[in-house]
Formats: sequence, C-alpha cells, structure tokens
Amino acid sequence: GWSLPASATTTTTTTATTHTIELVVAGMHMTGMPCNGQLTVLGAEFVRSARTKPTYRLFALASGTAGENQEAGLVRTTSASSISTAETTGDAIDVEVWRLEPAAFGQLVARIPPPLCVGTIELADGTSPKGFLAEPAGLDGATDITSFKSWRNYSVQVS
Repeated sequence: GWSLPASATTTTTTTATTHTIELVVAGMHMTGMPCNGQLTVLGAEFVRSARTKPTYRLFALASGTAGENQEAGLVRTTSASSISTAETTGDAIDVEVWRLEPAAFGQLVARIPPPLCVGTIELADGTSPKGFLAEPAGLDGATDITSFKSWRNYSVQVS
C-alpha cells in the first residue's frame, strides 16, 4: 500500500499562508504514485487527503497503458442530482491537497501536458483550491472510472 508523508500523520492543522498555493491532485501525482516526485522535487508539502464535492467524474485518459504512465482526468459535471445521463452526474472523488510556493506552482503548471489543465476544484470541506483537471476534448477514448471513487482504487484493480 501507499503510506502518507510524515506531515499527514500529525494532528495539528496547518493553514496555508498567503505565500503558498494549494494544489489538488487526483491521479499520478498522488503520494506513492510515479509522478509524485514532480511535486516533492519542487518542495511541495502534503497538506491533507480530501474529497471533491459530488460533482466530478474521474477518467483514465487514453494515453499510456492502464495503470502504467496513464493519466487521470478529473472533470466537473453540471449536477450531483440523479439526471439520467452519466455525463451530467458526478460523484465525490478522493484527492490529495499539496502546498507549493508560487514559483514552484508555475514550474509545475508549465510542464502539464494536454489534455490536463489547472482549474478550481470544489472540495467537500467547502474549500476551492486549484487543481488538475482534464479538458473535455481529452476524453476521447478515455475510460470513465468514477465508480472506483479514486485513482488508487482504480490502480489496484488494473495492476
């Protein structure tokens, strides 16, 4: 299994300063995943595990091999209600929140390949940090993995 960084096991709540940016990650940048080093090398600090509001869908994008160098794509939907089409309903997705200095945030964002992008993600705790999302155009050939509720759960199934 994946273990959380030491900072995640403390009981003290840390609040962000005005000089840092919180970033939500939902896939390969999560703790223990292959791209997590892209965060840690920039001095990013793990803040907390969280869940999105139930208005998101999670996709395994078509690039890469299932579970190996494959990117997660988080997409905000139009509703959390029981509308009959899957494209318009969402669910709560497990994510991680990391904190970076502004310069490090800029360096990371400059390296994000399409169809990934950065936008505002609404979390169940009422906060709205920036985070990785997927452009809808990047969903061609993607697999909807929302039912797994997290990239970790999906990764375990395909490995």
